[in-house]
Amino acid sequence: MEIQKNSRMEKNVAVITGASSGIGKAIAEKLSAENYIVVLASRSIEKLKKISNEITGESLAVEMDVSSTESVSKAFGDILERYHRIDILVNSAGIMPLTYLKNRHLDEWLSTIEVNVKGTLRCIHAALPSMKQQKSGHIINIASVDGKEIFEGGAIYGASKAAVIELSRAMRMELSPEFNIRVTAIEPGTVDTGLRKDITDQELLKDKDYGNGEAKLEPKHIADAVFYAVSQPESVNVNELLVKPTGKS
Repeated sequence: MEIQKNSRMEKNVAVITGASSGIGKAIAEKLSAENYIVVLASRSIEKLKKISNEITGESLAVEMDVSSTESVSKAFGDILERYHRIDILVNSAGIMPLTYLKNRHLDEWLSTIEVNVKGTLRCIHAALPSMKQQKSGHIINIASVDGKEIFEGGAIYGASKAAVIELSRAMRMELSPEFNIRVTAIEPGTVDTGLRKDITDQELLKDKDYGNGEAKLEPKHIADAVFYAVSQPESVNVNELLVKPTGKS
């Protein structure tokens, strides 16, 4: 665990998973710039330390593997020991090893569910006690347009993100009225990140022309969407944000 700078408890504490790169890193940088205390969480602790040293606001880097219940529990324990509260949880950790079903990449299918769905559940489970006690909080689940618009090769990834979207809806029903916990699903279109490096299905890679001339969002655009949602008054819950590159219907 790496602690940076002095705590100022009047600030909101935002925990961001998958914060070592891509969308998660951009969200951490944006919220830090907007005067939030940011907790950067991922498996890559050395990368987190570097980011923590580069951002201007107060930050805490914690090692967290969302595919491990023990790792998630320990990390959230460290966070609560330091700050005693969690105001915002951004579930940004995710993988995208797209495959054709016919090619039977079972290990990759199961890993996708383990990280994208079970990992999200583990973090929600760990953050809820603090938010329930506070009677406030905001959970941001980074889903995907692929949870609504399925395509060949995206069955398992799309299913994982569809689960996150439906989970977010149910969370609003159960948690908002009683505990004042807001829940937002952010659904990006194509974002310029390294997620597609996870793909090993050679037939799919041959068929799909990823990246050449394709309109893409930048991670900072998703970070801006997250900030829009969390910066609304407590009486306002931004339920869903579908964000696509201009020109994509």
